[in-house]
Amino acid sequence: MAEAQVKDAAAKERIIQHMNKDHQDSLIRYLEHYCHVSSYYARNAQLQDIAFHSMTITSGRSCRYIIPLDPPLASWSEARSRVVAMDSESIDGLKRSKITVKKYKRPKGLWIVVPFLVAGTITAFSKRSNFEPGSFLYDYLLNSVPDFAKFCHTIQPYLLPGILMIHTTEAAHMASSRLDKHSVPRFSPLWWKWVISAFFEGIGAFRRLDRIVADEEDLKAKIKH
Repeated sequence: MAEAQVKDAAAKERIIQHMNKDHQDSLIRYLEHYCHVSSYYARNAQLQDIAFHSMTITSGRSCRYIIPLDPPLASWSEARSRVVAMDSESIDGLKRSKITVKKYKRPKGLWIVVPFLVAGTITAFSKRSNFEPGSFLYDYLLNSVPDFAKFCHTIQPYLLPGILMIHTTEAAHMASSRLDKHSVPRFSPLWWKWVISAFFEGIGAFRRLDRIVADEEDLKAKIKH
């Protein structure tokens, strides 16, 4: 009896460590799907305990959620197939992709220049006085092209809101069409990296994230075959 209890305790501990280390994205989806916890509050989900009849998960705000296992497990050997089935049900219920994006890739090549160009443009057009004599921008860069400075001065009130609107829309589209779909917890550090990249880069950030997803899909296909 004592030996069986030791084996059971060891098996349970292996499951808990494995889920927390390698499948936190699944735990987050469990909270979202079964407990209706928001992605933000589920972002630091940890499996605290598991029994044949339930699992206990803590969230980012230190709340404990108990998810019943129905029917209960007959043995620990059933745990793997059950958590996989629960994750599949969560993915379907949340209308998510089976690919979770867990990393960020920086821009390369000419794409490195794009964020600086966008940031520079926003800074330059942040106030109209930047295009007037006496400003650093005018005195050191635009004093030899006064007609261009006058043109920028004229369009500044109209151009700045347009730039901000376009780039904010791109960032929002990244969050809704990519990050939610691929189970990136909202407002997590990874979420912010991709959203900020989308704001300053636009299509470059989308292409990099889509490449990550395509590579993961190829890897899963190779493993499956």
